Amino acid sequence: MEVKEILYNIGQFSDHEIELFESAIIRRSISKNDLILREGEICRSFYYILSGAIFQFITKDIDEVIVDLHTSNEWMYNHDSLISQEPSLTTIQAFTDTELLELKLVGFHKLVTQSDAFLQFNKVLNQPKNRTYLFDNALNPLEKYNYINEAKPLVTKTFPVKMIASYLKIAPETLSRVRGRY
Repeated sequence: MEVKEILYNIGQFSDHEIELFESAIIRRSISKNDLILREGEICRSFYYILSGAIFQFITKDIDEVIVDLHTSNEWMYNHDSLISQEPSLTTIQAFTDTELLELKLVGFHKLVTQSDAFLQFNKVLNQPKNRTYLFDNALNPLEKYNYINEAKPLVTKTFPVKMIASYLKIAPETLSRVRGRY
């Protein structure tokens, strides 16, 4: 996906603004299992996944509780840490080899001072509200799976049942039964 297409999914940008954005981003290749953000570090960047898959988790006792799952053509970052600039409570890790674009927060602030058009990134900053929808609306397991299958169909094709179940906060066995209905 071209940078122009990525930005047009957020809003309207002039050719000059696209050039400014291109000069602010860094293309990165991440290997499977590499950590992008460790628990305790401060998130200082937004990431756009060009290809691959990434997950975000909290370690509780000996288990990893999945907080978010991301695939190609999605923005990803640790919302709480990025906004507050406080240490992250989660870890972000590559599930597969991944190609991404990194936009550092400092670079983003510079872009906003160069053009108000970059204020349209509020759409990216509001993404965590999608996840909240899964849990604040008391959806049953089938409704949760339907929602994730419609909103993020690559997630159900990329990640194993155990990770998806953790993300949806349902038992893997329940998710297997729900998937059996498809």
